[in-house]
Amino acid sequence: MSLASAAADSKALHDSRSFGDCMGGDCPSIPRKLLYFAAHPVWPVNSGARLRDYHLALQLAARCSVTFAEMRHTVEDLWRPPEDSGFARVLTLKKGRSYGLYKIVRGLAGPIPVTVLNCWSREMAAKLEDELGSRRFDTVQIEGVHLIEYLPVIRRTLGRAEIVVDWHNIESEMMWRYAGTAGNRLRKLAARRTAKLIERAERRLLETCAMHTVGSERERQKLLERVPSAKIQVIPNGVDAAHYSAREIVEATRRSGLRDSRQSILFVGSMDYHANIDAVMWFSRTAWPEIARNYPGFQFTIVGRDPPPEIRSLASDRIRVTGTVDDVRPFYASAVASVVPLRCGGGTRLKILEAMAAGVPVVSTRLGAEGIDAEDDVHFLRADSASDIAAAIGGIISSPETRKRLAGAAREFVTIRYDWSIIGERLYRIHCDLVSARQSAPSRDMH
Repeated sequence: MSLASAAADSKALHDSRSFGDCMGGDCPSIPRKLLYFAAHPVWPVNSGARLRDYHLALQLAARCSVTFAEMRHTVEDLWRPPEDSGFARVLTLKKGRSYGLYKIVRGLAGPIPVTVLNCWSREMAAKLEDELGSRRFDTVQIEGVHLIEYLPVIRRTLGRAEIVVDWHNIESEMMWRYAGTAGNRLRKLAARRTAKLIERAERRLLETCAMHTVGSERERQKLLERVPSAKIQVIPNGVDAAHYSAREIVEATRRSGLRDSRQSILFVGSMDYHANIDAVMWFSRTAWPEIARNYPGFQFTIVGRDPPPEIRSLASDRIRVTGTVDDVRPFYASAVASVVPLRCGGGTRLKILEAMAAGVPVVSTRLGAEGIDAEDDVHFLRADSASDIAAAIGGIISSPETRKRLAGAAREFVTIRYDWSIIGERLYRIHCDLVSARQSAPSRDMH
């Protein structure tokens, strides 16, 4: 299923459910209008964060009226999602340059970390306030700690509207991990300082917002250790299983003109993200030489937007660097295995769920598979050292039985547990419960 067809399905569900009996007034506790607020554009969907936000917002738009508030850098082209996505409106806030010298210095001095300053401006706050003042929203979903400085605006203009904070990652944890791998001493110090400031902002968020959603139970427990009274539920990352079905992959491969060779080791991920850069460079230096020597007919393929010079320099007759691609499915069709050799970063890997849905065996480090309730040697192969990664990939290449076993179990696993439609319904119920609790509060106060 393409994103366009997913949007069409969303509109059909929107028509059949949102404007059914409940929207006619029989179900007063459902949210009728919802603001979905993210620090990046809704479209195009070319990163893990955008993929999560687009699909969660799409699922909510199938059930109530959703205004998507996005942020775009002034140099970014203005893209709009498909007209049949189901969004009532897309509000665009223009943000300035990230990590400018002034923001870095101000961020390190505190109390606001630079990652939050990158998303804040008085102009954006004023435009958001105008939007909120002219419309009534029942609930608001904000995407992460980077938007914390807008909470006063939201509360001042929306009053009793409940706020759901969706945590793509525990950002302070990611920053601490980055500090551990940064090669430059000044970068380490800056990362540690930033991590401490993000932790303070995260605690404030946990203490002041009604509900929080995280990608995994591990992250939920981590946050509850900080603030035991916080209300936190797990809304994992998902996958559009139909989009990666065997039929859809065959058709996408036919349209692309690529060959279904099954002679590629595949890495998929945004190549402007430091954790992905580190993973690819480490794998290329350590595990790939052994794989390339033992299996001379195979190629390492790196698929992802904006590869930096060090990644582009890897390109050779045995390593392919694609940059941005229109459709990743033909690359899954040519892959015998998908490798996720991550050593830093955080969150749940959409790239693993996609590979599993596409029927491609996955080899991942422990950190790479973090947050996914998959079993080693059942749904994927865990390997943390270069030699173990090379051995795992070698086993997949040499054993059709292993490939079939892993691919079949993983495909069934993600279809049942991680399809966006299942996850979207769970998220919608959270918003419904918040509206219901707010509406019943006055009657409780009278007794």
